[in-house]
Amino acid sequence: MSRINGLEEMIVEQVNKEIANGAKFVTFIYCFSLIILSFKRSSDIYFIKANESSLLKSLPFIFISLFFGWWGIPWGIIYTIQCLFTNLRGGKDMTAQVISALRQT
Repeated sequence: MSRINGLEEMIVEQVNKEIANGAKFVTFIYCFSLIILSFKRSSDIYFIKANESSLLKSLPFIFISLFFGWWGIPWGIIYTIQCLFTNLRGGKDMTAQVISALRQT
């Protein structure tokens, strides 16, 4: 499993309470292109509390895609649009997968 950012100094009961209040685990996607090759990757997992916006945490990945994603044709353009769309909508919700993985350990 990827590293989880945002859980620093939180105990399990606090995490469970936050999730019950609407917190979620998300990843952000980004892309970059090298001449004719384009790559799409996921970030580490971020814990977003119920009262937090994920936009600020998604900005580095939005900028990576904007500056380095477009250059591959045609996939660079397609991946960049996908990344921007996903990240501007709050990232990819991974809450169910993270909870499932944590219960298995």
